[in-house]
Amino acid sequence: MSALKPFAAVFYNKEKIDNLSNVFCPPYDVISQEQQEAYYKQDPYNFIRLELAKETPKDNEKDNRYTRARKTYEEWFKKGILKQDDKPCVYFYKQDYKYQGQKYTRMGFLGLLKINEDSGVRILPHEHTHAAAKTDRMTLWSTLKSNLSPIFVGYADKAGKIDRIFYKELTTAKPYLEAVDHDKVKHTIWRLDNPDKIQEIVNVIDGQDLFICDGHHRFEVANQMRREALKKAKRVTGEESYNYVMTYFTNMDSKDLQIFPIHRIVKKFPISVNLLEQYFRIDKVKTKVDWLVLLARAGQNEHAFGLYNKQGMFLLRLKNKMLIDKMVKEGSKDYRGLDAAILKAFILDQVGVASEDIVYSKDPQEVIQAVNEGHAEAGFILNPVLVAQLRSIAKNDERMPPKTTYFYPKVLSGLAIYKMD
Repeated sequence: MSALKPFAAVFYNKEKIDNLSNVFCPPYDVISQEQQEAYYKQDPYNFIRLELAKETPKDNEKDNRYTRARKTYEEWFKKGILKQDDKPCVYFYKQDYKYQGQKYTRMGFLGLLKINEDSGVRILPHEHTHAAAKTDRMTLWSTLKSNLSPIFVGYADKAGKIDRIFYKELTTAKPYLEAVDHDKVKHTIWRLDNPDKIQEIVNVIDGQDLFICDGHHRFEVANQMRREALKKAKRVTGEESYNYVMTYFTNMDSKDLQIFPIHRIVKKFPISVNLLEQYFRIDKVKTKVDWLVLLARAGQNEHAFGLYNKQGMFLLRLKNKMLIDKMVKEGSKDYRGLDAAILKAFILDQVGVASEDIVYSKDPQEVIQAVNEGHAEAGFILNPVLVAQLRSIAKNDERMPPKTTYFYPKVLSGLAIYKMD
C-alpha cells in the first residue's frame, strides 16, 4: 500500500475573508502568550482560536479551551468561513522568503502520510518529545476530530522529479491561496487533482526513509489516536482516517531547506572566559558582524561557538577533537559530533549550569540583549546542524539534545485542515 494519498482539505473560504494574511498563525509551539493575544486581536477569524484557544480561570470539564475551540470550529462551518474541498488533492505549497539579504524559495506539498505498518516507508524522528505537549494536542485533535496542523517531513529527490511536476502542471495556474505572514514570508498554495500526476508523486515517496523535521509531538499524537481507535474498531481495512496524518513534504536535497541553530542564553555562568582555555582557542571579536562571520567560517572545519558576556564577544574553537569521545559520554559518533552535545559536555556540564538556567533562542540579538539587560550572565551562539547530521542521527534511531534544530520558515497553521470524522 502507498505511504501517501491526497485528501479533501478544509480551507478558509476566500469569499468570506477580507484579508487571508490576517487569519493564519504559526504552529502552537512557537506562539508566546503575547503573540496569542495579538493574533486574537488581529482578526475575529484568526486560526489561533482553534490552534491555541485562550484558557480562563473558570475553565472546567464542560467549558474549556478545547470545547470552545470545537464550538468555534462548528460555527465557522455553519457560517461558511471554513469549507471542505470537493475532491481529494495534493496541495503544492511554496514559501518565498529572505534570509540575510538573500532570496529563497522552499517548495513542498501537503498530503496524507500513512502511519501504520504497511505504509512501505520508515518515518524517522530526531528529537525527544514532552508529555504535556502531547496531551494538549491529543485533547484538541480528539475534541475537534481534525488534524489542525501538519507534521513536516523531508524526503530525498536529487533529480527534482516532484518539483518538475509542479513547474509543468501548476506554475501558470492561479493559486488557490496566498498570504504573507509577520516575518514577510509569502505562502502560496495550488491544488493538484490529476490522479496520474499524484501517482507520480506517490512513486517518488514510496519505499523511502522519511525524516521528521518538525512536528514530533503531532506525529506521536497521530499514532496515539490510531492506537486508541484500533482498540475500539470491530473491523479494520487499513484505510481508515486515523491511519493517516496531514503532512508537509519537502525535498531534503534542496539548497533552500534552511536549518537554523538554536542558541543558549545562560542565566548563571560563574566562571571567567580564561578558564575555558583548557579546551578552546579563544579570540575576542570587536563587532557582531565579524563575530557571526568568523563563527560560520570556523564551523566549516571545526567545532566552534560564539560566547557573549559583559566582557564582550568571543570566538571559541575546540582545540582537540580527540577529546570528544572522552568528554561526550553518550550516543554514536554522529551524535557526539553535534555542536550542541559538545557545548553541553565541554562547557555547560563542566561549569555546572542547571537545565532550568538555560533559555533557548533562534535570534543572536535576543542572546545579546538578555546579557546586556542583566537577565543572563552569558550567551552561546551555535552553528546550524547539517542535513547530513540529521539524517545520520535519525537513521541511528537516536534523538538530538533538546532545542537543536529550527526549520525555517515554519509551515503556517490554518492553511489546511484534515477532517477525520
